[in-house]
Amino acid sequence: MAQPTNTFDTYDTVGIREDLSNVIYDVSPDETPLLSSMAKVKATNTFHEWQTNALRAAANNHHVEGSDTGATAVSPTERLGNYTQIFKNSVITSGTNDVVDAAGRGNSEMSYNIIRVATEQKLDMEKALFENVARVAGNATTARKLAGLGAWLSTNVTNIGANGANPAGSVPGATARTNGTQSVFNQTKFDTCMQSVWESGGKPDTVYLSAFQMAKALGFDGNNNQRQNGAVGQVNNNIAVYLTPWGSVSFQPVRENRSRDVWIIEKDKLALATLRPMKNEALAKTGDNEHRQVVCEATLVVRSQAALGLVADCTTS
Repeated sequence: MAQPTNTFDTYDTVGIREDLSNVIYDVSPDETPLLSSMAKVKATNTFHEWQTNALRAAANNHHVEGSDTGATAVSPTERLGNYTQIFKNSVITSGTNDVVDAAGRGNSEMSYNIIRVATEQKLDMEKALFENVARVAGNATTARKLAGLGAWLSTNVTNIGANGANPAGSVPGATARTNGTQSVFNQTKFDTCMQSVWESGGKPDTVYLSAFQMAKALGFDGNNNQRQNGAVGQVNNNIAVYLTPWGSVSFQPVRENRSRDVWIIEKDKLALATLRPMKNEALAKTGDNEHRQVVCEATLVVRSQAALGLVADCTTS
């Protein structure tokens, strides 16, 4: 039906106040499953070190009655280390921008942005832990880098593609692994890696993998090829716990991991050593503005790489 003549509607009105919600919606992912689950320890130097040891293999142990007792050969501990990496982000806002009335920011533009960059920094840390990057000592012109998981594992790595190789050299963390030709991730490859971890003495509890590889894992066959149904009207297509003869693990999709890597982790064999906890601090004032930085310095501790597993070189599409 047509509008009556001379109707004064919203299209004619001058001065209608804007309708801007006082909430800022952000769908960006901010989960850090590995970083959040790791033990936290203190570092006191830019090169954080720790020691590991392992029991010898079982042997025949029988002796003649009354015989002398000889000393058993004892293996020395292995001394390992990783460099702390400085994670840093900063925000600078003008004096005016911090006092104007902006929607969805509370009372301060600076406070709003500090929270954002701190969250982003945690994502950067999660990514660094999963990276296939060797440690870097750094100098006056080169930044220190922590060795990510990819540079540590050499024992329980399966599905190494053609031309691929575990980290070279005798110093764990000093070299990155070499990527090989990729092949499809499947249950057989996963079970083989689980067995290898068990044979090395590991007791894994969590599998970290990309959404793409998680979709592959959802196709794993069970002992009776059935899944327990949820409530009426629900479809359950998830792996809560995967049971194998070599242990039971939960599957945790992660966004910051390289999709080609499927990690089998015993969480108490990893830790984050922090030299400087995350801190929000003011920087020198240079004019009509405020400049603050969020900084943290930490490194990855791999307490036993033999307790971890990697299904490497998985296709990602």
